[in-house]
Amino acid sequence: VEPKVLLLDEPFGALDAKVRKDLRRWLRNLHDEFNITSIFVKHDQEEALDVADRIVVMNDGKVEQIGSPEEVYEHPKNPFAYDFLGNVN
Repeated sequence: VEPKVLLLDEPFGALDAKVRKDLRRWLRNLHDEFNITSIFVKHDQEEALDVADRIVVMNDGKVEQIGSPEEVYEHPKNPFAYDFLGNVN
């Protein structure tokens, strides 16, 4: 099987911190080595900023902001994006 896209819904949720970190590194290597697009559904903002190349902030099914982790972190587009980042920002 050679998927073009991986859809991962909270893949690290039930894991301890060290295992999550190792798995993030492994998935990043997989992404880079095989050029596989990976879509992560995340509610952990800090982890999303760490693992992503691009972030989509959504609210009730509506896209609030799209950008690199740096763009989203440094320049939240609206109050929802700012509040969503919370203590991370």
